Amino acid sequence: MSDKKLRFGLPKGSLQDATIAKMAKAGFNIQVSSRSYIPYVDDDELEIRLIHAQEISRYVEHGYLDCGITGHDWIVENGSNVHEVGEFLFSKATRQPARWVLCVPENSPVRTVRDLKGKRIATEVVNLTKKYLRKHGVKAEVEFSWGATEVKAHELVDAIVELTETGSSLRANKLRIVDTLLTSTPRLIANHKAWKDKWKRQKIKTLALLLKGALEAETKVGLKMNVAEKDLPKLLKSLPALRNPTISSLSQKGWVAVETIIDEHIVREIIPKLKAAGAEGIIEYPLNKVVY
Repeated sequence: MSDKKLRFGLPKGSLQDATIAKMAKAGFNIQVSSRSYIPYVDDDELEIRLIHAQEISRYVEHGYLDCGITGHDWIVENGSNVHEVGEFLFSKATRQPARWVLCVPENSPVRTVRDLKGKRIATEVVNLTKKYLRKHGVKAEVEFSWGATEVKAHELVDAIVELTETGSSLRANKLRIVDTLLTSTPRLIANHKAWKDKWKRQKIKTLALLLKGALEAETKVGLKMNVAEKDLPKLLKSLPALRNPTISSLSQKGWVAVETIIDEHIVREIIPKLKAAGAEGIIEYPLNKVVY
């Protein structure tokens, strides 16, 4: 067993399952017990801690954690002085970054932030909201919201600052977006002292490389096919490749095998074109990692 350890904070709560799934694709098997906040991981050099995303940047900054994954929003909200290693888009469903938005009820007379002078705003990101108001020279009361913020907008406060990806929940609650305060994506961050440590830095960089490779692979697939050499130029014209495709000879004279990686969302359009260009035995397969 290794005596060197990297203490790594993963977000507890809504991001937990997605993060653990991404870590599994990156090659790290993590098992969470309901009785412990210290999960098992099949790497002797890693110590995982499950901590709320809101707190991770503070624990990394103060050195309790060497590194961690948290949202850019919480780094800003906490004003944490940490080293940012990389940015990761976790949401496969939307591939859109989350946004903290200023919202009011649809029928509210509020059109800009300046209309909120002397009004009350509820949010989980109090510091971020106060900073935004200062920037626009608006004096308003900002109160911390423990949750169900969308409901409060209609009865208890004049506006809210809430997190959204698609805006569908806000529309369902009859809320209108006035402005975007911050766009946020998950980040891998490190403690400055840990980043200066040669071994820890290399371990963190390896984690970032494998995680990025796993995320890249989520939107791509591999394609294999056979084609007659005479049809190869026509086939290559209709094949958008990540890099130049791999072409290898087959035992059948005059035929070659072509292998490439493409974006998953265009597969349904491209397979008929490849077939029309002379491709046979087309195989599509999922990928675990794509490392550039």
